[in-house]
Amino acid sequence: MAAMPPVLFRVSLALSCFLLCSEPALVGGIPTTLEGPFPPVTVPLDKSFRGNAVDLPDTDRRVQRTVSGFEPEQISVSLSSNYNSVWISWITGEFQIGDNIAPLDPNSVGSVVSYRVSSSGRRRQATGYSLIYNQLYPFEGLKNYTSGIIHHVRLKGLKPNTLYYYQCGDPSIAMSDIYYFRTMPVAGQRSYPSRVAVVGDLGLTYNTTSTVDHMLSNHPDLVLMVGDVTYADWYLTNGTVTDCYSCSFPQTPKHETYQPRWDYWGRFMQPLVSKVPIMVIEGNHEIEGQAENRTFVAYSSRFAFPSKESGSSSTFYYSFNAGGIHFLMLGAYISINKSSDQFRWLEKDLSKVDREVTPWLVATWHPPWYSTYTAHYREVECMRVAMEDLLYSYGVDVVFVGHVHAYERSNRVYNYTLDPCGPVHITVGDGGNREDLAITHADEPGNCPDPSTSPYRYMGDFCAFNFTSGPAAGKFCWDRQPEYSAYRESSFGHGIFEVKNETHALWTWHRNQDLYKYAGDVIYIVRQPDKCPIKGKRNI
Repeated sequence: MAAMPPVLFRVSLALSCFLLCSEPALVGGIPTTLEGPFPPVTVPLDKSFRGNAVDLPDTDRRVQRTVSGFEPEQISVSLSSNYNSVWISWITGEFQIGDNIAPLDPNSVGSVVSYRVSSSGRRRQATGYSLIYNQLYPFEGLKNYTSGIIHHVRLKGLKPNTLYYYQCGDPSIAMSDIYYFRTMPVAGQRSYPSRVAVVGDLGLTYNTTSTVDHMLSNHPDLVLMVGDVTYADWYLTNGTVTDCYSCSFPQTPKHETYQPRWDYWGRFMQPLVSKVPIMVIEGNHEIEGQAENRTFVAYSSRFAFPSKESGSSSTFYYSFNAGGIHFLMLGAYISINKSSDQFRWLEKDLSKVDREVTPWLVATWHPPWYSTYTAHYREVECMRVAMEDLLYSYGVDVVFVGHVHAYERSNRVYNYTLDPCGPVHITVGDGGNREDLAITHADEPGNCPDPSTSPYRYMGDFCAFNFTSGPAAGKFCWDRQPEYSAYRESSFGHGIFEVKNETHALWTWHRNQDLYKYAGDVIYIVRQPDKCPIKGKRNI
C-alpha cells in the first residue's frame, strides 16, 4: 500500500485526536485563528487529477423521471427563519419544451403535507400554494419551456431538534413515499446543528456526483448552497451543450438556457435534500434572461425562501437561524448600494441579532471579495465597498462564497488589511461544475487582469482601482500571494462547518480525490467577543 501523503496524515491524526478530546482549543494540533495570521500557502496543482467535467446525460437513471402522472418528485426541505418552521417543496406533472407548450393549471393539484413526530404518532396536515413558470424566447428556432407544478408548503409549530416524518402531494391524486427531516436546535449559546455542509457552483457533472457522495459521508444537518446551482445556461434550448460559453451565444438573439437541467438536478439531489434542509442563494448562472427581460425565474420559483419570515421582500436576500448561528444570505446581482432595499433590510436585520442568543454571525453570497485567482478577480469590488463596513461593524465571523472554481481561505481581514476582528472569508466554488477548475493566480507574473475587465455591471459602476496603500500600493494586483490569503488550492470539493460552542467552530475542507475521512484543510475559527465586542456598531 502506498504511504499516506504527509498533509493527509497530519490532518487525519488531528481529526482522530479531536474525536477523543473534549476541549476545543488547540485540539490534537489543529491550528486556530488565534495563532494567525498565517503565512500564505499555495498547494501546487495536482495535474494528475483534473476531474471529469462532463455533465450527466439525460439518460442517466439518477436524473430520469421515475414517477407517473401527478406523483410528487424533486422533493426538498428548506428552513424557515427559526427552528419551529420548515418548507417542503416538490413538483408534480411533466415539464414541456418546444414550439407549442400548454402550461399546466397549478390549481388542478393540491399542495398538502401530512407529517408527524414518529412513524406511529398523531398526523398533522398543512396546505400551501403552487405555481408554474415559463422560460420564453420570442425568436424563431428557440424552444420555450413550461415547468411542472411547483408546490411549497410551510410547516409551523415544530419542536426543536426533532425528527419528523412526512408525505407530500394531493391525497385525492397521489402522495409521496414517507420521508423525514430533523428540525434545527433552539437558538442558544451552546445549541448548534452538528454539521453544516457548504458547497458552491455545483452543476450536474461526474465531479458533482463525487462532491455529493463525499458530502453525504459527512452526514450534514444542513446544506448551504452558495450559488450557481445547475448551469442550465450552458445549454441551447434544443438540449445541445456548448463547450464555448463566450462564443456560442453571440450567434443567438438571446442567451439560451435548457430548463430541463433544473429538473434533472432536482431529481439527482432528492435523496439528499428530501431529508437534509438546503438553503440557496443566487449566482450569476441563475440569471437566465428571457422575454420581457425577466431573470432568475427558475431560481425564484423552484426554491422556498424564508424571505417574508425574515422581513425581506425578495428571494435574493434573506436570513435565518440555525441554533446559535444567524445566517445572512445576500444578493450580489441586484442593487447593493446604501440606498437600496437590500442594504436597508440588512441594517435592520443586523440590528435585531442578539449575540447572547445567536453568538455566531455567518454571511453568504456568491462572488468573493477576497479571491486571489485570475478568474473574477476583484469583480465585485463595488459590493465590498458598499457593504464591508456594515458587516465588520456588526462582527460577522465567517463569510462563505463561491463563483471562483477553486478553494481559498483567508486570514481574518478587513479592507484588505489583516485584522483580528475581521471575518474569515472562505471560497468554495469548487462543487464540480462543467466549467472546470480555476488554476491561475492574479499575483503570478503575467496574470494580472486589466482593470477594465473587472467592472461590476450590476451596479452600473466601476470600483476596482489600484491599491492605494500596503505592499501592493499603486498596483492592481499583488506581486506575490497576498498576506490576507492563508491557503489556496485548485481542487473540487466541499466544506463542513461545525460550531462547537459560542467561541469555537471547526472548519474542514474535503477534496473529492481524497478518501472520505480525510480533510484537505482544517482549522478552528475562534471568536473573541472580549477583544472584538459588538456594541451596536463597532468604531470603524
